[in-house]
Amino acid sequence: MTTALAAHALSRFGFGAGPGDLDKVKSDPRGWVEAQLAPRPRPGPLSGHEGSAIRVADYLAARKAKGEAEEMAKKRARERYRADIALRTRLAATSEAPLQERLVQFWSNHFTISTQRPVVAPLGLAYENEAIRPHILGSFRDMARSAILHPAMLIYLDNAQSIGPDSKAGQRRDKGLNENLGREALELHLLGVDGGYHQDDVRAMALILTGWTLNEADGTADFIDRRHQPGEKLILGQRIPDGGMAEAPAAIDMLCAHPATANHVARKLARHFIADDPPPAAMTALAKSFRDSGGNLAAVTRTLVRLDAAWAQPLAKMRSPNDFVTATLRASAVEIPDDKLVNALSLLGQMPFAAPSPAGWTDDAAGWTGPDAILRRIDWSLAFGQRVGAKVDARLLLDTALGDLADDGLRQAIARAPSPAEALGLALSSPAFQRR
Repeated sequence: MTTALAAHALSRFGFGAGPGDLDKVKSDPRGWVEAQLAPRPRPGPLSGHEGSAIRVADYLAARKAKGEAEEMAKKRARERYRADIALRTRLAATSEAPLQERLVQFWSNHFTISTQRPVVAPLGLAYENEAIRPHILGSFRDMARSAILHPAMLIYLDNAQSIGPDSKAGQRRDKGLNENLGREALELHLLGVDGGYHQDDVRAMALILTGWTLNEADGTADFIDRRHQPGEKLILGQRIPDGGMAEAPAAIDMLCAHPATANHVARKLARHFIADDPPPAAMTALAKSFRDSGGNLAAVTRTLVRLDAAWAQPLAKMRSPNDFVTATLRASAVEIPDDKLVNALSLLGQMPFAAPSPAGWTDDAAGWTGPDAILRRIDWSLAFGQRVGAKVDARLLLDTALGDLADDGLRQAIARAPSPAEALGLALSSPAFQRR
């Protein structure tokens, strides 16, 4: 039986094929994907990971520290960040349920936090484990609540400092409302940029979110009523009664049920899993599934997996740098030191949790196909070949990763390569290996 559809499934819905994957999947590629839509325990490598509370508490302590203590705190934050990146990448490269790891990364990028605020760096993986991972096959509403009100998001988008102008604290301090989280919740997380909201809605959402800040004693999210804007709020024509900490969950739930949110989520899923310009029919089907299921993400993902457009040949998406490095590790099955793994992601321009804006990393080829970006991929592929070429046969890697998707021209070029290292570099930098 041909391995082309198996390679398609592994690349489109996972991070590419590793040794033995094509043989395991080729008898029923669609069934292999759908089998991953059942919840699974948290992966073992994450079981000992520190929660965000410890790291937020460290941040709060470092904020008050001076001199050597402050520098040590910054160093510890950098070390934690780099260790988290390596752990996250290896987990995706070795997972037996790669669709679930891809969904974690997709939704983490949707609800982006970023090291553009350096304090966020050591919080990224903890945020992903706590706010995103538990909900990838559950309720979008629950994920949205968890992500928007997570300590890392409150820090990243400045809500921890936002104070209602008419609150008790607002009347006493020379500080006030910060609209960042309110705006991004509407524009990026929920309704989308064309979701029909206005500046008055942004301000209303920001007022609803006032009071959500950090508990400095234990590093968790906290609601402080004296910082919260009192009174009823009106958002998208809907009234949110004066309810203190109950207002934000109520507003998030209302926005999750809005038709614009279904359309926004459908468009992003279709763009990620089908094509940069996905078929309108696919987006319509996904939006309907979202609405009909009340935002049940297992149901929506099952609809996605069953769309013919998701299985259209040839593969239409380009691997991002993160996907490229992960696919290389999975296909080659070699171990490389943490520092070289992190340096690769940095060199190729996509450090996890480091998107340039709250919109997250771009999900289309145009963001990754500039001349410099392509040259860096080629250079890194050749360097990787020099480092491990003696251990990895490029011809075997083609069979492992691409199967029947590797054409005769590519196989002949690799056979004529002057060295094993250059053959491996050629295989990794080939157009066929760049697609997912």
